[in-house]
Amino acid sequence: MSIKTKYIDILTLYSLHEIPTILLGASLWKEKSVDELVYKNEKTLDKIILVLGIFLWVVLLVGTFGIVLLFLLLAYIAYLFVQSGIISYIKGNGVVLTARQFPDLYEQFTDCCGKLNISSPPKTYILHGNGVMNAFATRFLGTQYIVLLSDTVDAMSTNPDGIRFYLGHELGHLRMRHLGKTFLRWPALWLPLLGAAYSRARETTCDRHGRACCQSSENAARSLVALAAGSRRWQTTDLAEYCAQVQETSGFWMSFHELLAGYPWLSKRVARVMGQDASIPGRSKLAYLMALPLPYSGRGGFISVLLLFYMAFLVGTVAVTFYKEHRTGFLDRFARVETSSMVREAEPACQAAATFFKTRHVIPQSLESLGINATLQNGDRLSLDPDNMTITVAAHARALALAPRLMSDGSIVWRCKPVTGILASQLPASCSGPE
Repeated sequence: MSIKTKYIDILTLYSLHEIPTILLGASLWKEKSVDELVYKNEKTLDKIILVLGIFLWVVLLVGTFGIVLLFLLLAYIAYLFVQSGIISYIKGNGVVLTARQFPDLYEQFTDCCGKLNISSPPKTYILHGNGVMNAFATRFLGTQYIVLLSDTVDAMSTNPDGIRFYLGHELGHLRMRHLGKTFLRWPALWLPLLGAAYSRARETTCDRHGRACCQSSENAARSLVALAAGSRRWQTTDLAEYCAQVQETSGFWMSFHELLAGYPWLSKRVARVMGQDASIPGRSKLAYLMALPLPYSGRGGFISVLLLFYMAFLVGTVAVTFYKEHRTGFLDRFARVETSSMVREAEPACQAAATFFKTRHVIPQSLESLGINATLQNGDRLSLDPDNMTITVAAHARALALAPRLMSDGSIVWRCKPVTGILASQLPASCSGPE
């Protein structure tokens, strides 16, 4: 770092109020190379997200025995249809930016590409925004696109660098391959705190790309302020006053909601573009603790989390309603599994009793005479009625009886009867037998 740069940093920390913001911003950005545009936290977070993402993919593959690959294939097919629809809409309705089509905008676009060392410029379209001020970058089957919404272009008509900032921001996403390296990182992007922090770091990097395309910090900052003040008021917004609002972001609620969001607060973004990083306060420590259990759910921040909880509530409500309506059927199925097991436990005793009766033509007087233990290995108990040879199985709070019936051919059929804690509908069909 040069002596000049260090001197500027000192001025930034201690004397912002004595130096014109525009001159300070220009000085801060004059010596930045393209590689220096990457926000300091992005590289570290990117490595952590990548390692955790690969690890979680391995866990998913092993844990699902590869079944997750089928879902990935179905998801990719769905993505192709959805994304192709978006791209088709853009190409079919938008106006492509060329040297002949809006040459003033095209000149700004090529200038941004040159400043960011982008040798293969993406296709850029102007698309009606229906009142929305924004721009976005996207890609499909290897082709990259940038879309400027018409309301943004119109609003920035009096700002020399207005469109340059938006173009530079979106070119930053493409240059950093933010859209093309999501797959391996995807499972880790949902992790609490980490996924949102990574998204915010990427947005800050792209803001720095946008600033690098502008001639002054003020022009870049006013481009961002338009997202808050609207298509006209951005011109008269007091930037110093707006940057001072960052002091309000240190409280618990402001910190909590930002920790769940994929974008920094706009006042912070403007302050950073103005070169006032040192004036941005830290977040509430309690907010980190409260945000820790909540997964990152996308750039909507806490609104997306609420939507997830709302969806979970709806699903839970439907599940509870369905369970209540089919509760008897569920209970019968579970109970039938247990009674079937009880019948299987009694089969040796039933066979022994049937053989004893056929051989001696008398009813056995006890299980001991059949060589059968009254207590089974799992703790269930058997008993034999010496009057009618009925065998009862008792398991915890349930008990059923197997009553013998002598058939005309001399065979013995065992019929189940509920005794305790069992309904007739819960008996297994295997031991119903004829009346």
